[in-house]
Amino acid sequence: MKTHEVLIEPGRAERHYWRDLWRNRELLYILSMRDVSVRYKQTALGTAWGLIRPLTTMLIMVFVFSKVAKLKGDPGVPYPLMVLGGITIWTFFSTAFTQISNSVTLNSNLVTKVYFPRLIMPLSSIAVSFLDFLVSLGLFILLAAWYQFVPDWHLLFVPAFMILAILAAFAFGLFFAVINVRFRDVGQLIPFIVQVGFYACPIAYSSRLVAGESWYPLYILNPLVGIIDGFRWALLGEKAYFNPQSLLASVVIVGVCLSLSVYFFRKRENTFVDDI
Repeated sequence: MKTHEVLIEPGRAERHYWRDLWRNRELLYILSMRDVSVRYKQTALGTAWGLIRPLTTMLIMVFVFSKVAKLKGDPGVPYPLMVLGGITIWTFFSTAFTQISNSVTLNSNLVTKVYFPRLIMPLSSIAVSFLDFLVSLGLFILLAAWYQFVPDWHLLFVPAFMILAILAAFAFGLFFAVINVRFRDVGQLIPFIVQVGFYACPIAYSSRLVAGESWYPLYILNPLVGIIDGFRWALLGEKAYFNPQSLLASVVIVGVCLSLSVYFFRKRENTFVDDI
């Protein structure tokens, strides 16, 4: 294993931050594997929970919104497939956002004892949510085979929307990670935000239902709208509703928020030890 010497001196962290981040990529891998191990350690079903959660959520939502509320999905798309597509990308975002928001406080023992670029902690938080995403995507493939639904060339855009979801999780998670260190009340607020976001995003319904409303321009300012609609469009093809304007709004908002969050995180990370 290669080693390198780090000289602690005034201003060094600022000058060599991104180089130190790359040099500590092995630490990133170790923390990622640790998070995965802790998540499924001493569980009887292990990674099967990544299958049970989206499957159960989908069945409940299909019953409540399709059978009881009589909501209709996109024409030509099986309603369970539409719902599961939304659940898959939303679950990835919400899990990543939650893990990133709590990443600094959960690693407080490392923060107070050793120097390393603190951005490694939020980056390592993606591993667990990505593993759950792969399991959920496998469930989608099985359900699509059940309905004899064959994806087309739109499937090539899945990685692009996946990357956008990762950037969105970082854009909002980094901000909450910083203020969570100073104000622990934020840890109680995060699950509430996730719960509200679940119903504010087009998961159990299609954005087609609100496309003609006067408040639709405000609706697409929610960056998850463009990401979820685009991800379903990539999985289900032209039959799934997708407005390119919502994607443009998502890209702009995520880009601006990510830049501000990284700046805010870098500006405040030197105070983490004092606040913890």
